[in-house]
Amino acid sequence: MRNHTMVTEFILLGIPETQGLEMALFPLFSSLYFCTLLANVLILTVILSSSQLHTPMYFFLGNLSVFDMGFSSTTAPKMLLYLSGQSQLISFQGCVSQLFFYHFLGCTECFLYTVMAYDRFVAICYPLRYMVIMNHGVCSVLATGSWVCGCVHAIILTSLTFQLPYCGSNEVSYYFCDIPAILPLACEDVSLAQKVGFTNVGLLSLICFFLILVSYTRIGISISKIRSSKGRRRALSTCSAHITAIFCAYGPVIVIYLQPNPSPLLGAIIQLLNNLVTPMLNPLIYSLRNKDVQSALRNLFSKGSFALEDE
Repeated sequence: MRNHTMVTEFILLGIPETQGLEMALFPLFSSLYFCTLLANVLILTVILSSSQLHTPMYFFLGNLSVFDMGFSSTTAPKMLLYLSGQSQLISFQGCVSQLFFYHFLGCTECFLYTVMAYDRFVAICYPLRYMVIMNHGVCSVLATGSWVCGCVHAIILTSLTFQLPYCGSNEVSYYFCDIPAILPLACEDVSLAQKVGFTNVGLLSLICFFLILVSYTRIGISISKIRSSKGRRRALSTCSAHITAIFCAYGPVIVIYLQPNPSPLLGAIIQLLNNLVTPMLNPLIYSLRNKDVQSALRNLFSKGSFALEDE
């Protein structure tokens, strides 16, 4: 071993090119984080409390809400502490945990979007057999498989990143521990780890996106065969929210991890959109044009108002 001190903690330098803007960014990002948690808790409560939403589609949407809350909470609290003027330090173990959960939840969400596309494919292409094909057992297996695959993926990336020795600088030029920010601090050659890590994340996203594209191609063919314009509109409305959410989620991942030399500021902006804005928008995307969710929300609030009146 060379005469170096092994790194035991890292210093998160924050969002690139935003020095001096901390007091302006803190209320903005704290509001986004609060709205993300509130919106997802609300949509999850509605799904659990309304029997009419106990279907495969809303089962997966409930899973998505859990992931969105966890995904935002992986990076936002530490970022908000830094923006409020508190310590920028993060322990080595904390950095490992942050990177693991970021990729675990992000990857699981990618798989979950793919599963939701399959659910829409079955609902539109095989409507009479939908509840038979997408029974409780199948839904549980698909959801559990998404969790497990995301965990395996995150373990591989985390092991690949932190098996390298870190014995030099401990300043992370980013606002959280991610692979592109951590690898340059390693004391050994990281070219292989960079190629494997970036290719793994980028290709996984592209493969999932391709499977979603195949599902929606089949869905489009089926919708084109529906003679009733009302039937076509109804079929399209069940898919429009999911398609919008997919583009919001997959776009940032592909842009960041498939760029050979990404701009630090552009990467940070895209990551912030992916970490805070997209998880906040998902409940709105799925509820604004969804009559079942709107009806369940009204029932939930009416029950709450009646309970207050009784008190």
